[in-house]
Amino acid sequence: MDTTKHDIKTLFAQLGLPNSEQQINEFIASHSLEDTTLLQEAPFWDEAQQHFLAESLAEDGAWSEVIDELDVRLRQEGK
Repeated sequence: MDTTKHDIKTLFAQLGLPNSEQQINEFIASHSLEDTTLLQEAPFWDEAQQHFLAESLAEDGAWSEVIDELDVRLRQEGK
């Protein structure tokens, strides 16, 4: 049974990114998504990150909600 807490901090850790609240906010402030770009296809992810995001979204599993949250935050930052 997976007891991992699925929140933005653990998502960033899963992606191999710094995951303090400040570091997450800085990442989001310095990256944005166009309306036509899928989150998992953004140019700032490496291949492993893209694969994890795409697979997690396709499974519509435990990570989907927090990945959607990240998607929204990255789109809001660009506006």
